[in-house]
Amino acid sequence: MTGQSDIPSFAIWGADNVVYGPVEMPTLVEWIQDERVEADTWIFQVHEDKWEKASKISDFAMFFHKRGAAGGGNKEFTPLVQGVKPGMLRRVKILSDFDDQQLGAFVQYMEVQQVQQFVEIVRTGQHGDAMFLILEGEVRVRLMIGNKEKILTTLSAGEFFGEMTLFDQSPRSADIVANSDCVLIKVDVAHMEKLMEDAPAIATKFLSGICRTFSSRIRADNKRFKDTINFQKGFGQ
Repeated sequence: MTGQSDIPSFAIWGADNVVYGPVEMPTLVEWIQDERVEADTWIFQVHEDKWEKASKISDFAMFFHKRGAAGGGNKEFTPLVQGVKPGMLRRVKILSDFDDQQLGAFVQYMEVQQVQQFVEIVRTGQHGDAMFLILEGEVRVRLMIGNKEKILTTLSAGEFFGEMTLFDQSPRSADIVANSDCVLIKVDVAHMEKLMEDAPAIATKFLSGICRTFSSRIRADNKRFKDTINFQKGFGQ
């Protein structure tokens, strides 16, 4: 009878310099097919007691050959995080300057959330301690005035919301409701502090991205205000 120790298992060296596993072959094959493991990812074969690149291991080489034959020339990195598909992280504007290792390290500290359509993600007046990055789907920002809904704006993949509470933990100023099924990354205060402690360069880069967004929003608001004043002056002449 075959013992548990006879079942081949593997460990994976992630792009964030974290070793994942050991996992058995079906799990590793699934990760390869989901493009969470690339051809040049280092794999440790426990039964062979050696490291080797994934594409060099005979049991997995055919998957990379099929991928190449299908014309998948534009490789996109996705760390080994459940619910995060290839390309999702690249949609988020404030992560656009991150390299593969930085993306991998960043997302390991955060929480990926699957949100169904019509679910209220945050509520007005609720204590705030986290911001959210939208990887997939669309949300609306609303205020309830009486029994009527006033939609302030809609946000889609690549955008974020709730960032002010990351700095001051103030009550939420509006409701956020999912217009469709969404995949979000929750960035809360506790995880952000841990990231700052363990990987300050990555935390600084993320916070700088938020600051750049603040700056562009202020400039846009100033321009709209200036245009309004100029219009009113012209109208009054």
